[in-house]
Amino acid sequence: MNSKLSVSLITPSFNQAETIRSCIDSVIRQQYRVHEHIIMDGNSSDPTGDLVHSLNLPGIRFFSEPDGGPYDAMNKGIEKATGDLIGILNADDCYCDDRVIGDVAELLETSGADCLYADLVFVNRHNPGKVLRYWKSYPFTPGSFSKGYHPPHPTFFVKRELYRKLGGFNTILKISADFELMLRFLEKYRITACYLPRPIVRMRLGGISTGSAGSVLHGYKECYRAFGMNGIPVGPDYFIRRTRVILQQYWKREGLVN
Repeated sequence: MNSKLSVSLITPSFNQAETIRSCIDSVIRQQYRVHEHIIMDGNSSDPTGDLVHSLNLPGIRFFSEPDGGPYDAMNKGIEKATGDLIGILNADDCYCDDRVIGDVAELLETSGADCLYADLVFVNRHNPGKVLRYWKSYPFTPGSFSKGYHPPHPTFFVKRELYRKLGGFNTILKISADFELMLRFLEKYRITACYLPRPIVRMRLGGISTGSAGSVLHGYKECYRAFGMNGIPVGPDYFIRRTRVILQQYWKREGLVN
């Protein structure tokens, strides 16, 4: 792991003292030194702040203030970030192993790409060792989004300069601003991407986009809206295509991580 790229990680959190420790632990275990781990807390009323401060770990930058939700917190973290690469790791999520950041930095440096993404596994909220869904990605080709395919955002690492140039998360969208950002970066502006063919993130089911049938449907609607916001055509069968892709992720649980 000889990459010289510095990596900033941003974690939005709100009343997630129950899970944020495993998130932080997965970062500090990385063999490749993380330049900074920025935790943007939305003024939690639970012990999140006390827990983070008690760890007293170098590299963690903790901020707690009211915000407009997780995407607003991510934007604030991006503004504070100083690394070459930016990755987003939600407080409910954790990295699969201690080689993730090193593999990401090395592949991005050798490929010269603007961004990178990988595979992701959804796990049981109370038993992160139990994999429920495997999100298998693939090398990006233009038009993929309209076919129902897109990278899993928690695995998405982008050069910091691209956020400055192309903008951050559109907070008008409450569930699918991550989808809109990737759509804008990859389909509209055609930044270059590389694919790391292995799972790198464990994501607990039950977040804002996977917590209920209502939130899933609302997320679908926001994704469809994102195409129009960026002037990208999409067919009326988009919802069918995306549903088919998601169902395949439940059927395919191979490559489970240790």
